[in-house]
Amino acid sequence: MRKLKVYLDTSVISHLLQEDVPEKMADTRQLWEMFKDGKYDVYLSTVTLREMQKCSEPKKTQLIDCLNEIQFTTLDITDDVVAMAEKIIDMGILTQKSFDDCQHIGAAVINECDCIISWNFKHIVNVKTIRGVRAITNLEGYKMIEIWNPSVLLESEE
Repeated sequence: MRKLKVYLDTSVISHLLQEDVPEKMADTRQLWEMFKDGKYDVYLSTVTLREMQKCSEPKKTQLIDCLNEIQFTTLDITDDVVAMAEKIIDMGILTQKSFDDCQHIGAAVINECDCIISWNFKHIVNVKTIRGVRAITNLEGYKMIEIWNPSVLLESEE
């Protein structure tokens, strides 16, 4: 069976060190071990890397060290990704203020990832966004993509 193509947004990586939410941090670290073991094909985008650069030290260096522990593919933000992000806004799923989140979704959809993994419940892991992305992928002829929080991916392994 082929490995799932898993897209990570910045929230997943930052929760490796998020001590104020120990349950999420524990789930993220458990998932990270699976990434280290190569159980999934991991993808992130240049948006993820740019957002990580905004972190203050020493967190930024620690997160980069964590990323260096796993194999991943970096996806560029192409014209197609930007067009998909704009469709998400045009359809009223998210607003221009959340353009980076739209680019995360666009990068994952355009590059045919199986799922987006995120702790961002406000903009990504919620019914409105999930239904909207499903509608866009169907309408535009793209492969359907799942949107899950890390705990859901862990549960699928049990």
